[in-house]
Amino acid sequence: MNLATKTGDEQSDLLFVNFNQDCTSLAVGTRTGYKLFSLSSVDKLEQIYDNESEDICIVERLFSSSLVAIVSLSSPRKLKVCHFKKGTEICNYSYSNSILAVRLNRQRLIVCLEESLYIHNIRDMKVLHTIRDTPPNPHGLCALSINNDNCFLAYPGSNQIGEVQIFDTINLRAVTMIPAHDNPLASLAFNAQGTKLATASEKGTVIRVFSIPDGQKLFEFRRGVKRCVSIYSMAFSADSLFLSASSNTETVHIFKLEIPKDRPAEQEPQGWMGYFGQALKSSATYLPSQMTEMFNQGRAFATARLPNSGMHNVCALATIQKVPRQLVVSQDGYLYIYNLDPNEGGECMLLRQHRLDGRAGDSPVPEVNPTDRPLTHPTSGASYASSVKKPESSVVPPESQPYQELEHGSGAQPEGEGTGLGHLRLDDDNEFPPMTHKSD
Repeated sequence: MNLATKTGDEQSDLLFVNFNQDCTSLAVGTRTGYKLFSLSSVDKLEQIYDNESEDICIVERLFSSSLVAIVSLSSPRKLKVCHFKKGTEICNYSYSNSILAVRLNRQRLIVCLEESLYIHNIRDMKVLHTIRDTPPNPHGLCALSINNDNCFLAYPGSNQIGEVQIFDTINLRAVTMIPAHDNPLASLAFNAQGTKLATASEKGTVIRVFSIPDGQKLFEFRRGVKRCVSIYSMAFSADSLFLSASSNTETVHIFKLEIPKDRPAEQEPQGWMGYFGQALKSSATYLPSQMTEMFNQGRAFATARLPNSGMHNVCALATIQKVPRQLVVSQDGYLYIYNLDPNEGGECMLLRQHRLDGRAGDSPVPEVNPTDRPLTHPTSGASYASSVKKPESSVVPPESQPYQELEHGSGAQPEGEGTGLGHLRLDDDNEFPPMTHKSD
């Protein structure tokens, strides 16, 4: 769910955009710091925090707490964990290569490098396990379930085909490998319960949903057949009934995860179309498998149209003011909020657009006057890697061992180990006590 803009784009100050785990806030990294916004209202984008410092290319907030993990473009190998309300730094670690992605939940913090993944215990930030020699992953593609009971990590098992490795971050063991696509992976997303995983390949025409942890295919959706696209992000709704996918086109597709009910024979459409439908069903037994799959693939339930195409973006499905919304943040510096009808679907209406980067100037698209009203049945709630270079040499510490001194590789052993760490409360989203667990 993250957006890392091209560093060569001097037109925008945005370096990173991401929604938090429950889509209640938005984190924005810029060339001059980072900002946090509340997503509690459609009409107003309330700024929670503004930090003016260095160029922040990764900023991940833990739910609604004060804990944030940040990485700067000027120091791409260093991870800082901070308490933003108190303005204190909890700890920092340095790694052997550039940090491409950070994922966190109440149990674990994951640091993704191009060819390795580090699993930290978020309560004391110790390294519990290291997954080494992963296939080259220059985009830092990975997904971490936010559910405490199903705390799974998904990452590419190959850079040639679309294999997904599922890893149990609590018991620290590999669970399964899912052969999801014929082409390399482009996007991964867990649902909130950690029981489903959505996948998309670089071809971008088919999106699949698998059950976790067994890896059985549940749904297959086709977003188009005329052209291949680049899927930028995918996101489930909180109730796992909808899946949103954004790409380099102007259309965001929303799929409904439901099993079609068999209609009684008397309700079958009559005439030529009814006959043609029956012929397709009966032919499925001898058609080539590729054609049979195409007939069985679901289409988009709803769509949201962006004012432009070709720009990096990140999408989310959230419930704001008791109404389901489709959210999209684009590289053009805007948050777009659409209304989603969970019963009828169709074209989503643009309600509001909010500027994020602070630049002066007119809106690139006309403002829309919303006719917003609660629905009858509301539901519940370019790669950053290309901008940095790997060091010429690196030494990695032993697997599953705490970090050694900085000159020995991936990190530095913090001073005063254990000081204050046992009192870290992750059940309180409003406050995080400052800690002295810090490295030089």
